[in-house]
Amino acid sequence: MKPLKTTILTLFILMMTAISFSVNADLFPKEYKEGTSYQRIIPKQPTSNKEKIEVVALFWYGCTHCHRFEPYIERWLESKADYIEYVQLPAIFRPEWAIHARAFYAAQALDVVEDIHLPLFTAIHAHKRKLNTQAALADFFEENGVDKKAFNKAFRSFGVEAKVRQSQEMGRRYGLTGTPGIVINGKYRVDGTICKCSFPEILKITDFLAKKEYEDQS
Repeated sequence: MKPLKTTILTLFILMMTAISFSVNADLFPKEYKEGTSYQRIIPKQPTSNKEKIEVVALFWYGCTHCHRFEPYIERWLESKADYIEYVQLPAIFRPEWAIHARAFYAAQALDVVEDIHLPLFTAIHAHKRKLNTQAALADFFEENGVDKKAFNKAFRSFGVEAKVRQSQEMGRRYGLTGTPGIVINGKYRVDGTICKCSFPEILKITDFLAKKEYEDQS
């Protein structure tokens, strides 16, 4: 029979080992698997910046999940790796989505995305405003400090029209069918329907894949 002190010491060591493992388990990288955590895009799609790892976020202003995802993205942007290039892409999976894509690109043309992006989500989902016509959007932009004539001109400009067509085409090429969705370096896609996971987990998978791409290119 073991002495009492030895038995107590052994139990203490085992207990502390278990606690240490539990506390530090999250420090070990989780291995995400293709097919269950993310999917490969075939063929790989071109990216906008060859010097960095491109992370594209597909969204639709009318999507309540996209609205809920935005605060997580905002926090992620504050700490994302320097080698990541973040790109917003308004998805057009239905014809009626095109007007919001056009509004985003009009804001981009007028250099007011930061002033418009979150307020537009808030107006639609928190304030229940029906911002689905050019006139309604023009009023909204004006409320947020954008000249209405400038908005209307940008909204129907050739440059915005070209970007709307490109957005529709890239959404098709990426193979996503809903929003929100993330595309990493034109090579992988992830969303809640693929990984069956939370918004924070989607961003962890994004970081995992971005780092993988960065290391593969280094």
